[in-house]
Amino acid sequence: MFVLSGALLKTGALQLIAFRLSGLFRKNFMLGLVLMMLLVALISAFVNNTPVVAVFIPVVIQIARSAGFPPSKILIPLSFATIFGGTCTLIGTSTNILVSGIMEKEGLPGMNMFLMAPLGLVFLGAGILYMVVVGVRLLPARNAEKDLRKKFSMRDYLMEVGIPEGSNLIGKQILECGLFSELEIDILSIKRGTQVYSVPPGDFILHRDDLLNIRCNAEKLRGLKDRSLMQSQIAIGDTDLSARNATLVELMITANSRFEGKTLRELDFRRRYRGVPLAIQHREEIVHENLYDVSLRPGDILLAEIKSHFLPDLQDDENGRSPDFVLLSEDEVQDFKPKRFWATILIVMAVIVLATTGTLDIMIGTIAATCLLVLMKLINMKDVYQSINWNIIFLLAGALTLGTAMQNSGLDIIIAEGLVNNLGAMGPMAIISGLYLISSILTEIMSNNATAALLAPIAISTANQLDLSVIPFVMAVTFAASASFSTPVGYQTNTMVYSAGNYKFRDFLKVGIWLNLFFWLLATFLIPIIYPF
Repeated sequence: MFVLSGALLKTGALQLIAFRLSGLFRKNFMLGLVLMMLLVALISAFVNNTPVVAVFIPVVIQIARSAGFPPSKILIPLSFATIFGGTCTLIGTSTNILVSGIMEKEGLPGMNMFLMAPLGLVFLGAGILYMVVVGVRLLPARNAEKDLRKKFSMRDYLMEVGIPEGSNLIGKQILECGLFSELEIDILSIKRGTQVYSVPPGDFILHRDDLLNIRCNAEKLRGLKDRSLMQSQIAIGDTDLSARNATLVELMITANSRFEGKTLRELDFRRRYRGVPLAIQHREEIVHENLYDVSLRPGDILLAEIKSHFLPDLQDDENGRSPDFVLLSEDEVQDFKPKRFWATILIVMAVIVLATTGTLDIMIGTIAATCLLVLMKLINMKDVYQSINWNIIFLLAGALTLGTAMQNSGLDIIIAEGLVNNLGAMGPMAIISGLYLISSILTEIMSNNATAALLAPIAISTANQLDLSVIPFVMAVTFAASASFSTPVGYQTNTMVYSAGNYKFRDFLKVGIWLNLFFWLLATFLIPIIYPF
């Protein structure tokens, strides 16, 4: 399903939908919020939620700025809406597929496409109602700083130095000097008379009286001056940052990025994109030092100065939109391709219908659909590879192994017996409530898939001990594992909006804990009704 999601993204339909919301938000904020959450949830029920959030984040930020309200008022609702939508279908999130796989491994029938829909739709309606009535009032009105120098605290890290007569740098190429790389000083631009050379290449030859705009701290600047006879520093003004043939951009690392876990040095960022990194925002921390050795993580925002004509390389690879990061300052909608959209949507809908009716196994259907998309040239093999979130694939494999280990050791039975002995006297509803609560707490500190892999075998063993249907017990774990609302680290879409919305950790706790409790009560009373014992 990763591939089918990627194929839908390439049509430009999601970007078009996102931009059409702009006018509605200007007219009525609450109506715009409700419609945005409904649309995002509907899309997330059938499309992997990570790229959905990646598409919507820059658009939502632009909408907020143009409509005059803080992005922090709608980015958490955006993330939560994808979680709501993901619990409505089997393919809405990898957690659902994982639990279905665990059931099949136990010799039970797996979930059908819309088994989760009845409760999922209730959660969707209740979640949107909560966010409109309560949540939006608890969200911070934290305006994003438009001046990127101030936002990333760059005042003490941008300097201008000159090369006087007698300097040992005169006549040398930048790379030949060695001094800049040794001190990890980046040259943003070089002014020579009336000419400005932005993000100069390594073979650029330095001349007398060149003025260098550089990124460094005071200590490194002193070292540079002492060893190369540079002139004294001057702080770069705001106008200087926008006067050169270069652009300041904010790049957010996505959850399915090839950049994840790598450093800018390993990525050869400067040569590859002709860009100079200025700062990295990791959650609430701004990093200015040793930028080339910082391991990048999903949700991190990289402030960089990019040579203007290299911007298209940031936004698109040779086959389409890059999956590695989101350009937060982007305000152009990707071209909508109607023919490609209708062909892709028909193929995806055919897979869903055939899988729902039991005519075709969903795995076989998705493989056949992928082959058809490639044959019709709607996507190519590179798109297929890049669409797949390999981290989740490996995590699912590891999670299934964890479940098997628990069963082989008998740990699932021991824990199930503990649940039955402690809560059994109060009836199966109490056990459902306990399973949901435990899963909900664990998913805030573990990944949703790890939580499901740990507790789904326990839920099945508990149902078997009580000689009851496994469905209500498994549903408690499945829904709770995706219900990560109280922390920014429990779910990947929360992590993505964390830095983009300039949130604090407490913002998620303040809004999410009441939603977690609300869903816990709903699950306790509705699961036994919708999925009888």
